[in-house]
Amino acid sequence: MIIKEVIVVEGRDDVAAVKKAVDAEVITTHGFGITKETIKRIKLAKERRGVIIFTDPDFAGEKIRKNIERKVPGCKHAFLPREEALKDGDIGIENANPKSIIAALSKVRCEVKEKKNEFAKIDLIRNDLEGSPNASKRRDVLGKRLGIGYGNSKQFLNRLNNYGITRKEFENALEKI
Repeated sequence: MIIKEVIVVEGRDDVAAVKKAVDAEVITTHGFGITKETIKRIKLAKERRGVIIFTDPDFAGEKIRKNIERKVPGCKHAFLPREEALKDGDIGIENANPKSIIAALSKVRCEVKEKKNEFAKIDLIRNDLEGSPNASKRRDVLGKRLGIGYGNSKQFLNRLNNYGITRKEFENALEKI
């Protein structure tokens, strides 16, 4: 599988894992140590080919994703489910198998320019995505189906509204869980 966009990951091992799965150019942020020069490379890549941000499904990965998106708006986003990135207590793209990486990259989402308010907290509560004993698990499964990854209820609501999820997509995915 060839990916036209440049994929942005956190580290060297992530690059190796992505390159095992797909044929793509990859930029490494080196974790939080992302330099001005790297941001310039990401900006140039976005202008010329497009960029997919593919960070680890953990707190640090989410902070790095938000930092890049703030400095280089309009990037695409791919999310790897946490359990597919876990190995011996370590979480990261480098732990995923090629099939999981391909699946995540096939569900790339773009952040929408105008914030939508299609979904509200009540949607999460009514669908057992917040406030119920299995809410976390349901958000995890639904996030995989929609290609927006796992998030706490606030992050999840943000992603529903910011990554172009339609009411129909949401309802169809809910029916399958």
